[in-house]
Amino acid sequence: MSRSRQPPLVTGISPNEGIPWTKVTIRGENLGTGPTDLIGLTICGHNCLLTAEWMSASKIVCRVGQAKNDKGDIIVTTKSGGRGTSTVSFKLLKPEKIGILDQSAVWVDEMNYYDMRTDRNKGIPPLSLRPANPLGIEIEKSKFSQKDLEMLFHGMSADFTSENFSAAWYLIENHSNTSFEQLKMAVANLKRQANKKSEGSLAYVKGGLSTFFEAQDALSAIHQKLEADGTEKVEGSMTQKLENVLNRASNTADTLFQEVLGRKDKADSTRNALNVLQRFKFLFNLPLNIERNIQKGDYDVVINDYEKAKSLFGKTEVQVFKKYYAEVETRIEALRELLLDKLLETPSTLHDQKRYIRYLSDLHTPGDPAWQCIGAQHKWILQLMHSCKEGYVKDLKANPGLHSPMLDLDNDTRPSMLGHLSQTASLKRGSSFQSGRDDTWRYKTPHRVAFVEKLTKLVLSQLPNFWKLWISYVNGSLFSETAEKSGQIERSKNVRQRQNDFKKMIQEVMHSLVKLARGALLPLSIRDGEAKQYGGWEVKCELSGQWLAHAIQTVRLTHESLTALEIPNDLLQTIQDLILDLRVRCVMVTLQHTAEEIKRLAEKEDWIVDNEGLTSLPCQFEQCIVCSLQSLKGVLECKPGEASVFIYCLEQLSTKPDADIDTTHLSVDVSSPDLFGSIHEDFSLTSEQRLLIVLSNCCFLERHTFLNIAEHFEKHNFQGIEKITQVSMASLKELDQRLFENYIELKADPIVGSLEPGIYAGYFDWKDCLPPTGVRNYLKEALVNIIAVHAEVFTVSKELVPRVLSKVVEAVSEELSRLMQCVSSFSRNGALQARLEICALRDTVAVYLTPESKSSFKQALEALPQLSSGADKKLLEELLNKFKSSMHLQLTCFQAASSTMMKT
Repeated sequence: MSRSRQPPLVTGISPNEGIPWTKVTIRGENLGTGPTDLIGLTICGHNCLLTAEWMSASKIVCRVGQAKNDKGDIIVTTKSGGRGTSTVSFKLLKPEKIGILDQSAVWVDEMNYYDMRTDRNKGIPPLSLRPANPLGIEIEKSKFSQKDLEMLFHGMSADFTSENFSAAWYLIENHSNTSFEQLKMAVANLKRQANKKSEGSLAYVKGGLSTFFEAQDALSAIHQKLEADGTEKVEGSMTQKLENVLNRASNTADTLFQEVLGRKDKADSTRNALNVLQRFKFLFNLPLNIERNIQKGDYDVVINDYEKAKSLFGKTEVQVFKKYYAEVETRIEALRELLLDKLLETPSTLHDQKRYIRYLSDLHTPGDPAWQCIGAQHKWILQLMHSCKEGYVKDLKANPGLHSPMLDLDNDTRPSMLGHLSQTASLKRGSSFQSGRDDTWRYKTPHRVAFVEKLTKLVLSQLPNFWKLWISYVNGSLFSETAEKSGQIERSKNVRQRQNDFKKMIQEVMHSLVKLARGALLPLSIRDGEAKQYGGWEVKCELSGQWLAHAIQTVRLTHESLTALEIPNDLLQTIQDLILDLRVRCVMVTLQHTAEEIKRLAEKEDWIVDNEGLTSLPCQFEQCIVCSLQSLKGVLECKPGEASVFIYCLEQLSTKPDADIDTTHLSVDVSSPDLFGSIHEDFSLTSEQRLLIVLSNCCFLERHTFLNIAEHFEKHNFQGIEKITQVSMASLKELDQRLFENYIELKADPIVGSLEPGIYAGYFDWKDCLPPTGVRNYLKEALVNIIAVHAEVFTVSKELVPRVLSKVVEAVSEELSRLMQCVSSFSRNGALQARLEICALRDTVAVYLTPESKSSFKQALEALPQLSSGADKKLLEELLNKFKSSMHLQLTCFQAASSTMMKT
């Protein structure tokens, strides 16, 4: 038979694998000209023509049937083309066995279950039947006897439905010769089955979706056919009968399986409840676990569990979950209160504070626990400081005899005046004061000094942690990463707002520290209203200079320790002021003691003169000064940021009014030869004399004392003496210049101011005056005033005379020149009178003339008309000689100065 077309060719099938009764689509070429042309269709050797549906010459849809072969070709046979070929193959999968109560989208062949009854499990009821091969791989029975296996696995079973199931027994019995690759496939099968069970009804719907569509199409076709026939509403029609049959079948099935299904539903409910309890046991056990962990102190575990519960059940709508989550929130709120109480407890370490703050931050505690902790620490520090003071005051009143102004000179627990701050910025004490005194000078530390030591130690033990807590609060290291991200913006706002508040806290601590120290060491420096709060020591005996030096060293160490914490200098300025006041007071007390010793030196004068004409008194005086300097060695040493005590004292002495000065022994010029002879107890000084004495002291300091002090500093191994001397010299010169200008202003202004009224006294007129008969009184008065200045300065210091009188003469000559230049015209007599007075003044003070004063006199003479005749010149010379002769006694001081300057 000849064929008019080519043989069929199958080029594709979708899907290319599946279980029996899987619907597949076959694609290819020459698959027939119509449904009648298709006469054969086999897949894996099974005839599928009965289910085939010809769609086109390139597409056929059918269902795969049961086949012996697992994999085979797709062969299409047509009338027009004959038997065809295939370029693709189909893999037939073994169907999973479905239990009696399992859902299925297709009709189940029950023959498998009848076959299973002939197996060794035939005594097991149908509900307990399970697949004979749960691993899904070929079973290979082992050669081991059943008795050996029972002895090896005593009390166990190879039945996987048993409670005592042993996996090893099952594998030895059924898969002893199975390869490792096959076992891996079995594991994959088990996972696949577990996933299908977890998917539940959804997997069932997915797997039978095509069956549902086909059933829907079949029912729709039947419905349309019945509508076309018009028999759907006829009583006794086929549909009515079919409905009755289906209802009876349903009722019969319900009757048969009602008890079984009821037990199944009850078991499912119980199983679901147990699954819920097991699945959400974390939440149900969480309240009890929180209490247990809180009691053990495992706050991190509590916080982690709370965060997990909050993320899972924080927004749940399930009433049971909401009830248990509310219990969790109640216990977490109690934990917040507990942690906050622990955080605000005092005393507490910085580590614990940071830990509690981090816990509270992670628990999203409302408010700002970190700032509350800072405030509590601030109050605690202030309370400790005042409690320390009250304790020492109470102890002093109970044991007043323990106080002594003497220093424990050999006790190693006391810091040296030259001790330095260690690298750790702590108060580690150095060696004791170096002294030649013996052990009989041992006394207990005064209560006030011991209190200051205790107070500073207390502040240094609390303030560093307080400062570090604030730094951690600012940079966010107190908080965890989660809490920091959630509250970063709000915290940054709080930091900006609370910087000023924290600054006020530090200032309050510093002010309390300084005022408490002042109340103990400098009680007169605090106001009366604060005496009760910061004072109350009620001691009459003043601390000695040695104890004050000891207190200065303690406060200095405190300042250096606080500076090491990088606390701003403006917050520590009050401590610097306290140090300066203590240094000044220490210097004053030490110098008062030294002055008393110097006053008593006159009693030790033996009047034995050495080869240089000196007694032992000057040497003893220098020794007193050197000893005083040694005792003030650490006090006078200027630490970074501290002012010079000498310059401070000199400035105070020069500016205070007479009533405020009670240190006459300090105003005595140490260079005066009458130091121990001419100064009496009732000696009083005017303000001008005090200025002169200070100026004299400045000169002596500059020329002698500073150099000697520098030598002593070098002897005591001080470093940087040259720089210290330069700075001291500069400060001294600045003070000297300022005081000198004040003195010149006090002395020169009255003399200068008296010139003009004296010149024009009695309506004198340069244009109309009598011939000159001598120098007028106003000039003599000015000279007398200059002589008075000379005497006052000479009494104090000869070296100051040229410096002072030169400036006075400059001022007088400048004023005289101005007055002469202001005269419009002179008569002959007026010009002669003016020239006489100018020359008389110039010649008298010639020894004190400077380039400036010489220029002024020259300008004054140039403003006068020149002498026209020799008679005038002769008269001028006679009158000058007459003036010098009559004023010889008064002008002797200028001549003595001239001779002295010539000798020099």
